[in-house]
Amino acid sequence: MYGGGKSNPSLSLSLKSLLVGLLVVVCSEVQILVAFGCLDEVSAIVVDLGSYSCKAGYAGEDAPKAVFPSAVGSIDQMEVDTEANPEKEADTQDPKNNAKPSDADKSKANRKLYVGTQALDYRRDHMEVISPFKDGVVVDWDMVDNIWNHAFRQRLLIDPKEHPMLLAEPSINTAQQREKAAEVMFENYKVPALFLAKNAVLTSFASGRSTSLVVDSGGGSTVVAAVHDGYVLQKAVATSPIGGEFLTDCMMKSLESKGIVIKPRYSFKKKEISPGEYKIVDLDFPNTTESYRLFCTRAIAGDIKESVSRVPDSSYDEASYANVPMTSYELPDGQTIEIGADRFKVPDILFNPSLALTIPGIEGFSDPASVKGLPQMVLESINKCDIDIRRELFSSILLAGGTSSMQQLKERLEKELMEDAPQAARVKVLASGNAIERRFSVWIGGSILASLGSFQQMWFSKAEYEEHGVSYIHRKCP
Repeated sequence: MYGGGKSNPSLSLSLKSLLVGLLVVVCSEVQILVAFGCLDEVSAIVVDLGSYSCKAGYAGEDAPKAVFPSAVGSIDQMEVDTEANPEKEADTQDPKNNAKPSDADKSKANRKLYVGTQALDYRRDHMEVISPFKDGVVVDWDMVDNIWNHAFRQRLLIDPKEHPMLLAEPSINTAQQREKAAEVMFENYKVPALFLAKNAVLTSFASGRSTSLVVDSGGGSTVVAAVHDGYVLQKAVATSPIGGEFLTDCMMKSLESKGIVIKPRYSFKKKEISPGEYKIVDLDFPNTTESYRLFCTRAIAGDIKESVSRVPDSSYDEASYANVPMTSYELPDGQTIEIGADRFKVPDILFNPSLALTIPGIEGFSDPASVKGLPQMVLESINKCDIDIRRELFSSILLAGGTSSMQQLKERLEKELMEDAPQAARVKVLASGNAIERRFSVWIGGSILASLGSFQQMWFSKAEYEEHGVSYIHRKCP
C-alpha cells in the first residue's frame, strides 16, 4: 500500500476541495479585516499638493515616495486640429441648433494634459505649461484631479479605493475649496475615508509642537500662521505673494539684464567634434510655447538661485555689495557665468520687497502697501493673537517650505525680530538643520498624524459622507 501504489483519485479531489474551501474562508476574513481597518498593511496615503510641487507617500514613512511638479502641460487638441485642417472647425457645431460650444467648454473637453517630471521634460509642439493655482488657491480642479491620479496610479501604484487619504490644505483655504476636494476624493476615487489638515498644523506637528508660529515660504507664496493647541488661528494668518518662484524670476531677469542668456535644455544639443571636445548646436522649434520656454528657463534659474544665494546679514545696500567676490556657475550649455551682488540682493527681497522693483523686467505688485517683509509679517501675526500666547509664539517660530532653506535665513530673521520684538519676549527661530525636512515638513507632519493610533477615529468616512453630505467635512476636519 505504501510501496509506490497508485494514489486514490477521489481522495485527491476531496483534499483539493477542502483546500479551496479554506482559502475562500481566509480571503473572506482578510477582506472583512481590511474593510474595518484592522490590518496594518492598509496604510493611509498622505498628499501635500503645493503651488510648486506635489508630494505623496505612505503614512508612517519619513519622506514622500513621489515628488513632481504641480504645473501641468496642456495641449488644446482642437486648436492643433484646426491649424492642421481649417475645415474641421465646422464639424464642432451642433447639428441641431448650429451653435458652437463656449471657449471654456471646448478647452476643457478637448485639451490633453501631461503630468509629472518626465512628461514635462519632453518638449511638445503647442504645449502650454499651466498651474492649477492662483494666489495659493485651486482654480482648475480638472488639473488637480489629473495630478492626484498621476500620484496614485503612476507613482505610488495604488488603488485609491483601498487607502484612507490625508490631504494637506493651505491655511487660507475656503469652505468651498474644502468641500470640492472632499467631493472629488469620494466621488472620483471612492476613498474609504478622508481627512483635511492645514499646512501650518502639520508643520507644527512635524516639530513636535502643538503651539507655534509657522513661517511657510513655498513656491507660490509665503504664509505666516499661528497654531494654538493644534488649530490655526485664522485671524492671525498673514500672506505675501513673494515665494520661491518670484525670487527665481528676479534672479532670471537680473541675469538677463546683464546680457546673460540662459538657454533651455531643449533648445540645443552637444555635438562631439573631437574626443572630449563638444560644440553646441542650436535647435529651432517654432511651435514651442512661451510658457514652456519660461518653465524650462525657470528650472535653470531656480538651480542658480539655490546654489549661490545667501541672505545678507543686514539690509542689502547697492554700494556695500558693489565689489563683492564673484561666484562661478556652469550653465547646461557649458557657458560659465559669474554672479556677484545678485546672490545677496535676490534673497533680501524676502525682507525688503521693494528691492524687486529695482530689477529690470519685474512687474510691480498690484498693491505695494500690502506686501510686507518677513519680520513685519511675523510681528503682525503675533500681535493679532491673544496676549496670553504671544510669549510662547515668539519662542516657537518655525521655518518651513523650500524657500526657507536659503543660507542664513534663520539667523537674519531672528536678528531682525530681536530688534523689533517687545523686550520681555524671548525670540527663538527654529529650523531643521536638514533642508529636506524643511522642504517636506508639511508632508512629514501628515505622515506622523495619519499613523497615530489616537487619530484613527477622526477620519471622515465614506459612510458619513453618504449620510450627512459633503458639508460634514467642516465638523470632522475643523
